[in-house]
Amino acid sequence: MKGMKDLKYKLTTGDYVFNSINYVVLTLFTLTCVIPFYYLFINTISDNTLVTKGLIVWLPQGIHFANYIQILKIDGLFNSVLVSVGRTVLGTVLTLVGTTFLGYAFSRPEFWKRKIWYRFVLITMYFNAGIIPWYINMKNLGLLNNFLAYIIPSIVAPFSLILFKTYVESIPSSLEESADMDGAGYMTKYARLIMPLSKPIVATLAVFSAVGQWNSFTDTLFLMTDPKYYSLQYMLYQYLNESNALADSLRQAAAAGSQVNLATVLTPTGVKMTISMVVVIPILCVYPFLQRYFVNGIMLGAVKG
Repeated sequence: MKGMKDLKYKLTTGDYVFNSINYVVLTLFTLTCVIPFYYLFINTISDNTLVTKGLIVWLPQGIHFANYIQILKIDGLFNSVLVSVGRTVLGTVLTLVGTTFLGYAFSRPEFWKRKIWYRFVLITMYFNAGIIPWYINMKNLGLLNNFLAYIIPSIVAPFSLILFKTYVESIPSSLEESADMDGAGYMTKYARLIMPLSKPIVATLAVFSAVGQWNSFTDTLFLMTDPKYYSLQYMLYQYLNESNALADSLRQAAAAGSQVNLATVLTPTGVKMTISMVVVIPILCVYPFLQRYFVNGIMLGAVKG
């Protein structure tokens, strides 16, 4: 035991200084990330008259949840939530299937004209036709006012494909050779060998895809005119731009059948902050469960470019 104690690494003064600076910098960085959400949250649950005057800074006052209750009463909000959840779940699953399968195919040297097809995919990362050709193409494909418009264009994500292909190429080839000797085909190797070994990068790609699908609203803006296809983000984006009118309508609706409580009457500022929290909360709930795979997956997938 004495020998092991002697072998224990002793921190020098420089190490203590370095560690202290790291802790300070990381603490400040964490605070800059957390404080905006905290500020947003305490303003959504505080007395709206104090929020309007800018008096809520560190602690909530006159706590209530009327803002959330009134925002959740917006017509069509439940349907838009279903659209957003549906596109996030289905879009993420199909993106993972399409991207990982094509990434695995590109990792195989025997793939016919592999380099040409791979470069063809890479070109789409750097060049795009622009909004008008994209809109005309989507229209010709019959994807206007069609839920599939949220899913089909994102099935193959070039950046994610590069990460997955690079990750698969880092797996020892002897594993696949052993599977070949057992008579496994490409589909068997993909489903029973590659995918189980690729959990970190798959989880990372799932985070990329899910966050992108959840936050997207421009495709709804250009492609959807039927309200039943409106996503939550687009609907809230509309209300965010019309916060004054929405605050007035909700205020009138609340005052119609009961005595008005000024502390809980929605204001344009309250509408903006509450909508921002409604959009962010689902991602904040999901992200911590996948975050532990994030660094590992992105680093493994990035090696070798």
